[in-house]
Amino acid sequence: MSSENGRSEREAPEVEQLALIRESVRKAKVPRAKPRTWRGAVLAKELPVARVLVDKGPVHLDRLWDYAVPAELDAEARPGVRVRVRFGAGTRNVRGGRREGGGLLDGFIVERVAESEYQGPLAALAQVLSPEPVLSPALLGLCRSVADRYAGSLADVLQLAVPPRHARIEAEPSPGPAPRPAAPEPGSWARYPTGPAYLQAVARGDAPRAVWTALPGPHWPGELARAAAAALSAGRGALIVVPDGRTAARVDAALGELLGTGRHVLLTADTGPEERYRRWLAVSRGAVRAVVGTRAAMFAPVRDLGLVAIWDDGDSSHSEPHAPQPHTREVLLLRAAHEKAAFLLGGFGCTVEAAQLVETGWALPLAAAREQIRVTAPRIRTVGEADEARDAAARAARLPTVAWEVAREGLKHGPVLVQVPRRGYVPRLACERCREPARCAHCAGPLEARAGDDGLLHCGWCGQEARDWHCGECGGFRLRAQVVGARRTAEELGRAFPAVPVRTSGRDHILDSVPDRPALVVSTPGAEPVAEGAGYAAALLLDGWALLGRPDLRAGEEALRRWLGAAALVRGQEAGGTVVVVAEPTLRPVQALVRWDPAGHAVRELADRAELGFPPVSRMAAVSGPPDAVAELIAMAELPEGAEVLGPVPLPPPPPGRPRRAGDPPPGEHWERALLRVRPGQGAALAAALKTAQAIRLARREGEPVRLRVDPPDIG
Repeated sequence: MSSENGRSEREAPEVEQLALIRESVRKAKVPRAKPRTWRGAVLAKELPVARVLVDKGPVHLDRLWDYAVPAELDAEARPGVRVRVRFGAGTRNVRGGRREGGGLLDGFIVERVAESEYQGPLAALAQVLSPEPVLSPALLGLCRSVADRYAGSLADVLQLAVPPRHARIEAEPSPGPAPRPAAPEPGSWARYPTGPAYLQAVARGDAPRAVWTALPGPHWPGELARAAAAALSAGRGALIVVPDGRTAARVDAALGELLGTGRHVLLTADTGPEERYRRWLAVSRGAVRAVVGTRAAMFAPVRDLGLVAIWDDGDSSHSEPHAPQPHTREVLLLRAAHEKAAFLLGGFGCTVEAAQLVETGWALPLAAAREQIRVTAPRIRTVGEADEARDAAARAARLPTVAWEVAREGLKHGPVLVQVPRRGYVPRLACERCREPARCAHCAGPLEARAGDDGLLHCGWCGQEARDWHCGECGGFRLRAQVVGARRTAEELGRAFPAVPVRTSGRDHILDSVPDRPALVVSTPGAEPVAEGAGYAAALLLDGWALLGRPDLRAGEEALRRWLGAAALVRGQEAGGTVVVVAEPTLRPVQALVRWDPAGHAVRELADRAELGFPPVSRMAAVSGPPDAVAELIAMAELPEGAEVLGPVPLPPPPPGRPRRAGDPPPGEHWERALLRVRPGQGAALAAALKTAQAIRLARREGEPVRLRVDPPDIG
């Protein structure tokens, strides 16, 4: 018998045969007499099509792909499990588009359906790697939201969220869930007027949201632990994310002391891949409902999440370096909204993002009364540059007389902390008279003097030249940029105090703690060890301009955060604790430190940014790459109405000896960066436009690659 096109049915392509079979079955509306087959393989009777998210990162492949489910894999091929699939010729996505590449790739089954939208043949699942459902609907929804917010691919986010598999660990049984603990007493939360009420709301299963300005001292790990215990007492889960392993260890110890063993897990890179996967599985299976960990723990699959908490959200460690580079704070905000969980953002400092949460009413402030702060915080003394210039001791040893006297007195009672900036801090340009940062008249970006330009000033954002600059605050015409070295600080202090041991803590060797006896502890910001006992007797915060003068929009906020973190380790004023900060006393961050008012500083910074159109009031994205590629992507993107393009400006090569970071231009290549700025409420549209343009360029294989980053932390 011949068909209409002149070929025999025996010679018809199998694509047409399968299409005819499907159509006849659909019209008949009766069960198939024989099991469905594909290339001789019997397919699953129910829901024979699996929609698979393939573990392949480019955004133009960020979609689900349909695969046939063989009958022998039917029982194990459940939504959420890992599979291996053939990614190449003969396979189609749910929209009927052709696939690229070939070979076997890992993936996750997202759902099982009865029919595929594509009417041609589907490749079959090659293998179910594990029957363990590691991708829950809640985790999938979170990852999709993160990918959309940061203009990234879902596969990239899943690589951050789901750890690599270890088959031996999956074979181990998990213990049953621990019994629900009783609601905790307020403890040191009673020092905050609204602290007990917050704990009670969490214990009731409500979803209160708070920005917590923590009092100085050693109590904050226990306070985080009590908040987690309150969530557990309501039969819900708790997740606490901190910036580093040392901080995680302190909260871990507090949770163990409060809850006992087996009720929580610690998720950090220090545990090793196998042990980390064992603990992650215990959380995924519901055996453990409380987690404390570093950045990667933001995706921990806690069952029935009742509380998400982040400590010190201004720490750069909370910003993920791998694509699409999400920030822990934003991921936890999404989780709190999606899973109707309580939210707690805490720290000694306060970021402008935290201040915005309070100003918009999304969260409420949780802080102590001024009387309690005065009792708990150490005494703050300032030493300005004018004082240093008149001080012969300061000129000789970079240690002003006031600081020397405070250190000498403190050493009679215990250890003294000396904080010095890391080498490599390069201050921004500022008015020599009033220290106001030099900004572009066009876009308010930071001004800089590029090498080889004979001292001409250019904007670091839009690249425009700034001629005849003058200070908008005082009218001054002279600029300054000061770089203060700290290499010999320990040696200089050793000579100044020859009978006192000097210990150092920094990048190469970080101390966790120091004994409660006289010693000078020299530390870089963020590496300060905890002093055992009552804390440090005193602290010296040297070279303040090296922090305040960085070419960064967050320079003042970051300097204050670093100072508060060090000062919080010092004994309270009633116990004789004193802190000396060497910086201009009239500057806003210094005054905020003296008053111990980080929230007030953040509110004023937020107001300044609103006036100038800076994030977080606006939303920004950075586009980096070869000049032609950057221009092509921006021209192709359908940007929201009113979007501003700042730049592009050339990207400097990384300093010699520094490892390459994400966003650095390849060696020997000239790259540029443009900033895209949109009004509030247009961030999602900006991310979608950039993601679409990037996907089109990658699908066409046209032009050189371009790097995108939404909410870049270093806009200058």
